[in-house]
Amino acid sequence: MSSIDTNLPRVLLLPSSGMGHLVPFVRLASALSDRRISVSLLAVRPTISAAESVLLSSLPSSLLLDFPIKPLDPSLFPPSSDPFFLQMEALRRSADQLPSFISTCSPPVSSLIIDISIASSFLPVAAAAKIPCFVLFTSSASMLALCSVFAFLSTPTAGADVNIAGGVLKIPTSSLPPPLRDPNHLFATQFVENGRALAQANGILVNTFSALEPEVLVALNSSAVLPGLPPVIAIGPLPPVKKQPSLPSPALRWLDEQPEKSVMYVSFGSRTAMSKEQIRALGAGLEISGCRFFWVVKSAKVDREEVVEIEELLGKEYAKRVEERALVVKEWVEQEVVLAHRAVAGFMSHCGWNSVTEAAAAGVRILAWPRIGDQRVNAAVVARSGLGIWPEKWAWEAEEGVVAAEEIAVKVREVMGDERVAETAAQVRAEAAAAVQEGGSSDQTCRNLLKKL
Repeated sequence: MSSIDTNLPRVLLLPSSGMGHLVPFVRLASALSDRRISVSLLAVRPTISAAESVLLSSLPSSLLLDFPIKPLDPSLFPPSSDPFFLQMEALRRSADQLPSFISTCSPPVSSLIIDISIASSFLPVAAAAKIPCFVLFTSSASMLALCSVFAFLSTPTAGADVNIAGGVLKIPTSSLPPPLRDPNHLFATQFVENGRALAQANGILVNTFSALEPEVLVALNSSAVLPGLPPVIAIGPLPPVKKQPSLPSPALRWLDEQPEKSVMYVSFGSRTAMSKEQIRALGAGLEISGCRFFWVVKSAKVDREEVVEIEELLGKEYAKRVEERALVVKEWVEQEVVLAHRAVAGFMSHCGWNSVTEAAAAGVRILAWPRIGDQRVNAAVVARSGLGIWPEKWAWEAEEGVVAAEEIAVKVREVMGDERVAETAAQVRAEAAAAVQEGGSSDQTCRNLLKKL
């Protein structure tokens, strides 16, 4: 990150819990810093996941400020509550700490950029303090459209579509995040309240670009989605943070030994866990596909709780059977580095939005297998844009059933062998690069954002 004049007014960035929220904030902080904006990233510690802690520890200490949050009484929530949602709720309930926190900042704070998951509590506080406040929406523009209107919809009918902006976007009820079907669920409460609050923001930033979601971005900015919505500013794809070169990892050394465009990378993100039965079926499917693959296995939602070994999940002989054409690991990897590697041609992904934008920037075709949350909405973006394919009947976490090994093998071979998908993914990569080049669509919106900040 660039060295900045510390006498300049400062922009504070406040992310929420989870790598899906922290990563885009870190990248945005780096991008603003590179454009000579003085920024500070507010950190909430301790983090839920080890991956968040590792990422924060890799950043310059001068970039970070610790934001105090009030303790949350867990007995107020069901024992099965997602720890990431609980951390978000604790942060939401600490918004009244903001004015006193800002008063201690030097140089003075000129504006705020806050996470969508805390918008309803922090936007009114920022307005009362007369500080411009922008929201970073950490998913797709399509998901933003849903968030904007969901609070104003009647209860969606099972089997029907949610029609947005006169049919510009149609989302089947089966693709809605499952917690939204329960109005008393903590996520549903947060989602509705944050959606209602968006009108109070000075602008909404989204890590996307016009060629990836053209019709939805136009609809968002023309009042077709919701009248009174503030400007939606497409700033993507946000580039990875520039780091000092690290020593080659065993994974990268393995990739270096593989032929060009021959490997399917398999990863389902930092918060997505599969059942043991589905993990075994996935392993068998990858094996019988005959394709080379690099698989990051995950069996627990929180990485600190990941205790089951690969041998226990897949059997003692699995690694030996596939060792000539596969690498199976459990440790965290730098995904953007993997996707940019010359050997990687495909990406079996849960379609977390960071993963989608990283694949788009690298031109890597996606085999979409959404598992939770916003991921089916994002998978639809992948399919519409031509970045990959989505077998829509594959079950996700809220549904019964295990996708069979044979089905998985067929789709892996299809994605790896389909030159049409490879060509469209390469076109998406070219469009992503054009968006962030000088004069590109995202470059221009970033320049306009800088004036507002």
